[in-house]
Amino acid sequence: MKYSKEQTQELLQKIENSLRDHLLKNKISDPIIIGVHTGGAWIAEWLQKKMGYEGKSASLNINFYRDDFSRAGVNPKVEPTAMPVSIDDKHIILVDDVLFTGRTTRAAINEIFDFGRPLSVTLVVLVERNGKELPISADIVGEKLELGNDKNIKLNGPDPLALEIIDK
Repeated sequence: MKYSKEQTQELLQKIENSLRDHLLKNKISDPIIIGVHTGGAWIAEWLQKKMGYEGKSASLNINFYRDDFSRAGVNPKVEPTAMPVSIDDKHIILVDDVLFTGRTTRAAINEIFDFGRPLSVTLVVLVERNGKELPISADIVGEKLELGNDKNIKLNGPDPLALEIIDK
């Protein structure tokens, strides 16, 4: 099943609105937006532009932080981490496309702390699906989905961004 471009845009708009509310409520200004490769980096860049922040969003390649690295090895299309500013004492908006088991988020947080000590980390995901293995929940979610073990959800992009539910 493919989400239409419009359905995906609605989810993106939902997380943007929720993030604006979160930042206002928590009196956070000038956060650093960091996306997890690949889909999270696309969404982070989209948020960076939509929210009017200068420059490019930061991006993480969590390949070397994965707990299955010794079994799976390195993805042949590894992109480097791009952390253009210091994160010490900053509010971080960590963005990913799908929160599934929580392992990617754990790896991303580990890498963030290798760069410094932020004041806070807010997790934003386009989709949170069933199947958590770690006690990690997103602060801002576009949509929650219940999918069978035979299904995956994938974000295609970067232009346009479109979600798709596929068979494993």
